[in-house]
Amino acid sequence: MLKFTEEHEWLRVEGDVATVGITAHAAEQLGDLVFVELPEVGKALSKGDDAAVVESVKAASEVYAPLDGEIVEINPAIADDPSIVNSDPQGNGWFFKLKLADKAALDALMDEDAYKAMIA
Repeated sequence: MLKFTEEHEWLRVEGDVATVGITAHAAEQLGDLVFVELPEVGKALSKGDDAAVVESVKAASEVYAPLDGEIVEINPAIADDPSIVNSDPQGNGWFFKLKLADKAALDALMDEDAYKAMIA
């Protein structure tokens, strides 16, 4: 299941764990990323909390927690090579995995059609 937020994050949900990253649209808007700061594994987040930081040649931006949960894994490859986010934002450019506190909260997020309509 793929879901999207108004803050341009995507979530790929498997069981009660969501893999989270920024959308291709967000990566394009930011431009070439030069730095990624990831959260710590084990950190509890509430929806809307700052989860990660990205810096590009144009701007710095926050990546927000899309839902309540706990960080169970991070993607160190993008900290070492932020360009992965630009080249494959919705694949190998994922940021972190979040064990969801409440899967029912996913219903409040957008599906891909709704997200595409929002950015159109």
